[in-house]
Amino acid sequence: MNLLHFFKRNQEDKLNTNNILDLKNIIEVLKEVIDPETGVNIVSLGLIYDLKLINQKIFIKMTMTTPACPMVGYLVDMTRERLELMPEVTDVNITLVWEPVWSAMMMSEDARKQLGW
Repeated sequence: MNLLHFFKRNQEDKLNTNNILDLKNIIEVLKEVIDPETGVNIVSLGLIYDLKLINQKIFIKMTMTTPACPMVGYLVDMTRERLELMPEVTDVNITLVWEPVWSAMMMSEDARKQLGW
């Protein structure tokens, strides 16, 4: 699943065109969250399933590569902490989901190459 698809689909959720808090900027911040096991960011790994911005509140549905992922707490905490650093954000709501089941095909082409897939 491609996060840019969500960006295009959720354009109506932007606060307004003059506000720097928009989905594109949020995606760039999410790219700063790196999975320490792979060295790849959570966007390129395909862990972000849905992203919405409503009244300066961010709503994310994300997954892990496996329900037994030892980095689940770390990745959720880092995602929340990084987004909360954005001064325009008033709340971050992260929901872990397990469907659809993550697969390597959800990674970006660059991530697959980086990991040798």
